[in-house]
Amino acid sequence: MNVLFLCTGNSCRSILAEATFNALAPAGMRAMSAGSQPAGYVHPRSLALLAREGFATEGLYSKSWSDLPRVPDLIVTVCGSAAGETCPVVLGKVPRTHWGVDDPAKASGSDAEIDAAFVHAYRVLRARIEAFLTLPGDLARRDPAAFQVAVDRIGELSA
Repeated sequence: MNVLFLCTGNSCRSILAEATFNALAPAGMRAMSAGSQPAGYVHPRSLALLAREGFATEGLYSKSWSDLPRVPDLIVTVCGSAAGETCPVVLGKVPRTHWGVDDPAKASGSDAEIDAAFVHAYRVLRARIEAFLTLPGDLARRDPAAFQVAVDRIGELSA
């Protein structure tokens, strides 16, 4: 299964989700991330957090949803803006779900407060990814309606 984590800028949340999913997922499952309006860079705090968590950051970059290496089997929007956008035709009628997470790049305050916003976003995404990875591997194929309900409910989980 190929999962696309989609956000507007593809610099924070979707990058955190891509790297976390790929580190935790079993063979045969892969994540990619993209943005509808890519920022052109990955936020340094995202990269630092991933490195602290022991995840590889090589090859992570802000990319457009029109430059995907493969068609996803599931699209997970992680920001409200991307959730409301119409996906390009190339993505077809792929199942979608929304796992909204506050944008840590918009956090203000001290360095510690901003870092805490990034950690919170990461923890929420990780909890949801871990829940997703407990779903039966063939659920999407076997019972698409039950799969949709399950992935939608996962979006309601907090850290």
